[in-house]
Amino acid sequence: MALPSAASRLRRSQRRTAALFIVPFFVLFAVVMVAPIGYALWMSLFQERSSGLGFGGAERVFSGLDNYTDALADDGFRSSFAHIALYCALYIPVMIGGSLALALLVDSALARAKRFFQLALFLPHAIPGLIASIIWIYLYTPGLSPVLDWIGAFGGTWDFYSNDHVLASMVNLCAWQWTGYNMVIFYAALQAVPREVIEAAVVDGAGALRTALRIKVPMIASAVVMTVLFTCVGAIQIFTEPKLLNQRGAPSIDTEWSPTLFIWKAGFVQHDYGLAAAASLLLAALGIALSYLVTRLGNRWKAATS
Repeated sequence: MALPSAASRLRRSQRRTAALFIVPFFVLFAVVMVAPIGYALWMSLFQERSSGLGFGGAERVFSGLDNYTDALADDGFRSSFAHIALYCALYIPVMIGGSLALALLVDSALARAKRFFQLALFLPHAIPGLIASIIWIYLYTPGLSPVLDWIGAFGGTWDFYSNDHVLASMVNLCAWQWTGYNMVIFYAALQAVPREVIEAAVVDGAGALRTALRIKVPMIASAVVMTVLFTCVGAIQIFTEPKLLNQRGAPSIDTEWSPTLFIWKAGFVQHDYGLAAAASLLLAALGIALSYLVTRLGNRWKAATS
């Protein structure tokens, strides 16, 4: 019987080593991703119904797709997507545009103390989201806010919680936290742009603005598309900010303002776990569809600018 060669033993050793590093990832992925999604899918197919005119105990019965149809038929759930669409239409251009503008400014030849500005702009993201929201709620609250005192000192008035201003207040809160984070991503991508390309554009007479828009931005298209994708997926899951604004009495922010608030209310207030699971999976499906759409549009933009 022939003994295995040294090459075959080496390959088996490499496969075992690779498995040693890969298997823990798949185990963790199955535990924290696949299993919860599977459990949510199972819960979404059942409803709890009471017997005996409500005096009997609740009984879990198979309901098929009833939870999905109930969620889609709910006016609060449908309107929450309209709220999110309006929020994204304002938030994403402001945050992405601000991040990209700041990255281009820090990357420009005229910028000084680049490390300081990178750190200073990134610091808001280092603050936990809940703490950042509480800070801004303080700054929005009449009688406590120095910002409102400054506005009043100049004879102006402003209500951050009014129906006309609350959406802008929410966008400001989220953009403050995430602009610096995405600026760092864009700045890192700009460092990979060949300096000789920029120098050639300058020699050809291109100004700083034209170089930034025609040379730098197209060459970091992949980073821009990735950031827009993550921002879209994160934006449709917004929860902390509208929840705190609702608790502070913003009249237009109710307990079903966003899909995540609707899911929270269905699961933890109404204890309708089947409806909450179905709404969660519908929100996940929207995230997948949005990811596909952003990726397709991003690929077309990259192809057009390449």
